[in-house]
Amino acid sequence: MLWGTTGTASSRAPPGAPAAGTGAAGLTLGGLLLFVSTRGARSLPKRCSRDERWLLVLGAVAVAGYPLSFYPAVARCGVAVATVIALGSAPVFAGLLAWLTRQARPTLGWACATMTAVIGCAVLVLGPEFAGGAAPVDVTGVALAALAGLSYAGYSLVGGKLIARGHPSGVVMGAMFGAAALLVLPVLLGGGPHWLLTLRGAAVAAHLAVVTTFLAYRLFGYGLRHTAAQAATTLTLAEPAVAAVLGVVVVGEHLPAVSWCGGLAVLTVGLAVLTGSPGGVGDGAPGAQVPARARRRLYGRR
Repeated sequence: MLWGTTGTASSRAPPGAPAAGTGAAGLTLGGLLLFVSTRGARSLPKRCSRDERWLLVLGAVAVAGYPLSFYPAVARCGVAVATVIALGSAPVFAGLLAWLTRQARPTLGWACATMTAVIGCAVLVLGPEFAGGAAPVDVTGVALAALAGLSYAGYSLVGGKLIARGHPSGVVMGAMFGAAALLVLPVLLGGGPHWLLTLRGAAVAAHLAVVTTFLAYRLFGYGLRHTAAQAATTLTLAEPAVAAVLGVVVVGEHLPAVSWCGGLAVLTVGLAVLTGSPGGVGDGAPGAQVPARARRRLYGRR
């Protein structure tokens, strides 16, 4: 639900604020906040093996790639469409990446739930076309939104793998997002950060940093302790529903009845199937791969 406010908040940025710069501002401020507030994030690379350090680098690059592709997609496609494409493609990418890297074989329950949820997302987005009022599809915007989905799936899998190896979730998220904040800082500075000096710009940046980055990823890291990345990315398909409602109510976008009645209903069924299936949320969860005694030591007071 917190992530669902991202597109609407970015659309309220002052005129002249670059789309990529808006995303970079939220990640720079929120990522640094995650890093400095997480005890042990700075020393995590020293405690990692060589391949785990490369995973941290890969995760940081994936984190940085999300806002640099998602926010321009919102500017080109609109809040609802960009959000649904990015989040609808993420679980598919997550399942394929997990299978290709031999982390996990997609289960039948996950596949059915994901297919149902993605169909719901598609109906939600294509509703205007069914109603005969769709605007031409922006191919570049769609590609950027799909790239955002790939980035999201990538850092979800990396984070889940590091957590499964015994590293605390908050430390993993703090380290990845702190490094990603430095990666996108040149984008923020190069695009002209003057818009941040306005009250409206500062409010938008603060919301993106504190609500959709710092708080949301604290919760996401906690969830990845006991939930497989493939299931987690499917569960976050609830975000398009929030984004669609806010896009209509706040931004003034239009979605016909077929989107509301068809898309949201099918999406809800898909998420319900996932949370209720034996091979859904818990199967392959990082937390389940850590012995019970180790889980209590790692997670008991965090």
